[in-house]
Amino acid sequence: MNFKSFTRTEILGFIFLLLVYTLGIYFSNTDLEYFNTSYAQEDGFAEYGTAFILGCICLFLLNKLFKLWSYKPILWKIGVIGMALIFLFGAGEEISWGQRIFNIESSEYFKQNNAQQETNLHNMVVGETKINKLIFSQVLTVVLVIYLLILPVLYRKIESIKKLVETFGVPIPQWKHTIAFLLATGLIMFMPSERKWELYELAFAVLFFLIFLNPFNSLVYKEK
Repeated sequence: MNFKSFTRTEILGFIFLLLVYTLGIYFSNTDLEYFNTSYAQEDGFAEYGTAFILGCICLFLLNKLFKLWSYKPILWKIGVIGMALIFLFGAGEEISWGQRIFNIESSEYFKQNNAQQETNLHNMVVGETKINKLIFSQVLTVVLVIYLLILPVLYRKIESIKKLVETFGVPIPQWKHTIAFLLATGLIMFMPSERKWELYELAFAVLFFLIFLNPFNSLVYKEK
């Protein structure tokens, strides 16, 4: 890995995550109450930071969509719009679509079917199954592993996969991004608190932001 290839934004992003994780490991092992009720609290900097960064990715994609509208084919536009909607959805879900910010009360449906009685989908309960655990944990984990670990290899080895990725405007992570993902996954285990996943989500938001800014297939968001 060539460290000269690191952009200034990537350096700042990795330093930020290192600082967040270092403090997280320290506080979760020395003052668990502070970690749970302040550092990684509900509606804290990690949660709002995650939502903000996911929103920035959405805006980045929309900006590229408008700038390159005349130069890109319809499938690329569909791919970019789809990804923008996914990140917008993630940002909205992270803060329950602004419910607590604007002090909006949940409807009776969400009060009865949402584990936290909030207006969002990831805390919904169907029968005995929590949607968050099934989809937003298990399924999303599989998707992330495929995207960050497997797809970069397939993109480099299989021409048909490369063409498919380019067609829909999907950015491919560089190995430095994959390594950062593995480090974030390993280091999170040193935090003995369920609230640690707020920091994990923040790490993923930052990493995805860095991937979209500087993907391996850099031409995907440029005129051809």
